[in-house]
Amino acid sequence: MTHEHALRPLVTTAALLGAIVSGALIAVQARLNGELAVELGGAVIAACISFGIGTVICAVALLGGRNARAGLARICSAVRDRSMSPWFLFGGVAGALMVTSQGLVAPVLGVALFTVALVGGQTVGSLLIDRRGIGTMPAKALTAPRLLGAVLAIGAVVWAVSDRVRGDAPWWLLLLPLVAGVGVSWQQAVNGQLRQRAESVLAATLVSFLAGTIVLAVAGVVDLAVIGAWPVLPADPALYLGGAIGVVFVAAGAAIVPLTGVLLFGLATIAGQLTAAVLLDALFPVASAVLDLATVGGAALAVVAVGVAAIRRPTHLRARRATDSTGASSR
Repeated sequence: MTHEHALRPLVTTAALLGAIVSGALIAVQARLNGELAVELGGAVIAACISFGIGTVICAVALLGGRNARAGLARICSAVRDRSMSPWFLFGGVAGALMVTSQGLVAPVLGVALFTVALVGGQTVGSLLIDRRGIGTMPAKALTAPRLLGAVLAIGAVVWAVSDRVRGDAPWWLLLLPLVAGVGVSWQQAVNGQLRQRAESVLAATLVSFLAGTIVLAVAGVVDLAVIGAWPVLPADPALYLGGAIGVVFVAAGAAIVPLTGVLLFGLATIAGQLTAAVLLDALFPVASAVLDLATVGGAALAVVAVGVAAIRRPTHLRARRATDSTGASSR
């Protein structure tokens, strides 16, 4: 027990580093999906292609994974016997909304502004889900460091956006990534539940991608009917990497959220997203997007927010609180 407790900070640190890296990849995905949408002339088709590629990758990997196939069977059994909510199967729909918003909004707002808007919804959603709990994941107390970390993250969003909403970018375009951010926090939570039930990250990732692909395929058919013709696919293979990046992000969430909780995972990915987004807009700017001090400062503040939220109450204080609670209940 002591050995396990000693390893816990190391496990949490490794999990947070993985979350930061996966968050940085999401900023890259936003750039790729945004450019793919521009090339195709439609965000829905671009999102459908991205999710479809991710689903194919997971399905191919599943062929060589006996444990993953068994995990799918466990998920089906859990839904049939009602020990798991069927709503947990639809986390990918929230991911589909996020990818679609990348194609619709990122080319107009720039990756940095799109990302901070996404962050706002993700922070609020993560805080609410952690406070309430979901499935087998218990509710987490709203400690001062966690609340301060969330407030700092929201402050980072407000700071980073402040100089942009009065510019050329329409402020109402921020609403879509804000809603998508709330959906992302819910997706991370339910994917963590799928992973625990399936005992397989790959099985949970495939279920998430499959749900998103089905929704986007229907939307894509409607979009094509309106357009009247299939768009010409771009030749640059790099534009199709968004699906593979999505697999890494969803798998990371399914594996890490049970270890850190939704809020801490969300804040770490936020730090990665903002840092990578700032670098992308600085080195490879999109259209009229301009990197300013507010955006850079917001990214730095988001990194601070992760450190603050990760602060844990000293062990002896947690033990004393647990003892007091036990004594009170016995009386």
